[in-house]
Formats: sequence, C-alpha cells, structure tokens
Amino acid sequence: MERLLLIDTAMRLMGVGQLLLMALVAARSGAPAPIRRATIALLVCVAAYLAIVSPALQLWRSAAWPVIQIFSLNAPLALWVFAHLIFERPIDKRLFALALGVTLIDWMLFTHALYVTHQRPVAAGAVQHGIAFLLAVHAIVIAIANRGDDLLEKRRMFRLGFVIVVGVQTLGIVVVESVYDLLRTDIWLMLLQSGTALIAILAFGAAMLTANAELLFDKAAPPLPRAPLSPAEHVLKQKLDAAMAAHVHREPGLGIGVLAGKLGVPEHRLRALINQRLGYRNFSDFLNSHRITDAKAWLGDPARVDLPVLTLAMDLGYGSLAPFNRAFRDATGTSPSEYRRAAILDPEKG
Repeated sequence: MERLLLIDTAMRLMGVGQLLLMALVAARSGAPAPIRRATIALLVCVAAYLAIVSPALQLWRSAAWPVIQIFSLNAPLALWVFAHLIFERPIDKRLFALALGVTLIDWMLFTHALYVTHQRPVAAGAVQHGIAFLLAVHAIVIAIANRGDDLLEKRRMFRLGFVIVVGVQTLGIVVVESVYDLLRTDIWLMLLQSGTALIAILAFGAAMLTANAELLFDKAAPPLPRAPLSPAEHVLKQKLDAAMAAHVHREPGLGIGVLAGKLGVPEHRLRALINQRLGYRNFSDFLNSHRITDAKAWLGDPARVDLPVLTLAMDLGYGSLAPFNRAFRDATGTSPSEYRRAAILDPEKG
C-alpha cells in the first residue's frame, strides 16, 4: 500500500512540475496578454488541484492550504475562460461572475470547515462538483461547436484532443469524487486519477509545443509576406470572388463545406486559400468581412434609413441580432445604430 501511495505521489509531483514548467513557457510566449494569463491560470489551477487531493502531501496541514485550495477550486472556471479565449468566443461576464462568486463561497465554507468545524461541508462539495461539471461541459461544447469554422489545421486537431482529454478527465473526476469521497478511499482510484492526469498533461503539453505558433498566435505581429498565387489558387480565388459578388455570403448558416460544394472544389483547398493566402484565421472572420462591408453600405444608404437593424442582420445571413452587433462592433468599434446615425447625419465623418 505504501509503495502504491509513493507511486501516486510521484506521478502527481511529476504532473505538477510539468504544469508549472508549461506555465513558465506560456508566460514567456508572444501570445496576447489575455490568452497568456488564461493559460497560466489554467495550468496553475490544475497543478493546485493535482497536489491538494494527495493524502501523502498533507497540504491541509500547510499554512498555504487556503491559497492552494482557491486555485484548485477555480480550475474548472479557468478551463472555461481558457476555452473562450483560445477559441475566440466572447465571455459572458454574468456567467463568469456567478461561477466565481459560487466558487468563492465554497472556498470560504471549506476553509471554515478546516479551521473551525472540522467537518467536511457536503453541500458545498456537491455545489462545487455541479459547477465544475457545467463549466467543463460548456468548455467542451465551445470546442466542438462550429469545429468546421476553424481554418487552422493544427488548431482543429487540438480541439479534438481538447474534447477527449478534458471531457474524459473532468467528468471522470467529478463522478469519482462524488461517489468515492475525494478518491481517498481506494488507492487504485487514486492511481487511476494521477496516471490519467499525467497522460493528459503530457498530451496537452505536446499540443502546446507542436501548435504553439498558431494556438497562441500574436495578433499584433506583422503578417508575413505571401508568395504570388499559383495558377490553381488564382482560379480558385476567382471562383470565390465571383461567389461573393453573387452575395453567397448572405446565406444563413453558410459553412465552409457548403461553400466548397457550391464552388466545386475540395474543402481543404478552400480552407488553405482563405487561411494561408487571404489571411483569415477562421471562416467566420472571412464571412463577417463581406457581411460587415454590406452592412456599412446599407446603414449609410438614405433609402434604407427605415430598415430595422434586425431585418438588416437577418438579410445578411445572421441568425439573430446579437452576433451581428458583436461582429459589427468588432469590425468598426461602434454599434450599427451609432454607425447609421453618423453616416446619415454626417456622411463625411461616417
């Protein structure tokens, strides 16, 4: 039993060491600050969780336990934020505040139990497991939603690995912890957790290393000069330009697979053209560039001044107003209504 416990502890410490090393690598990367901070937070939080559940380390006796515990409890939230940023999705600040607030309350209950009541808060543990489950599931949904939208092949592969590794690991931990009381009743379950966690860490590290330049892409970096289009690429671009001139981009639910079918070309060739030759990171950015150009023309057209913004958004292919408003603000720095007001009342300034 002691030998198995020693093996478990060794694997946990190996995982913690690798996670902290990866955090240092991320800190020195040229990634945008939000992605860099989210990556470091995720790695540190996972390291804290991996260490704090080890009975051999007895971290509950340490004065640093409250700090380690709060990092550990926030691991699912860090994962959720990381998924939003790395897959370029807007973060719902209300959901973030709610999850953070619940986690902080649970942390206070756990701390009070350790130092005052000396009884584990069962309700707080159940709530924390529920929050962890929901955040992990949502992160997985983000990873698989519109997977075909991504034009970067390595990041597309990373998403698949992300789903498998994070999904199995997180759901397994939540279920086993809920049933077997933090894994401490069975050394074999502890070994299973530490072993699979170490494998997941190795896989995650490999993904970061092999796809680092694209997963942690510095948006502020100047674009590299591109070679002239090949004859095949030139013909494909002509087909694509003709489709855009025919307003194919306004079709609702248009995906890159559908567009490739309309053009009669393999999907991978269209992906390569849009990403490597036209410079778009994902298909949504490509669509939005054409849709927002049309939107600005319509909003500045006096003949369309009474056209509701919602109708305009639907005519451009957006399923609802929110994604249109978000895309328009990202592209112009202002809302559609504000843009229309400036364009109509002050055409030179608009």
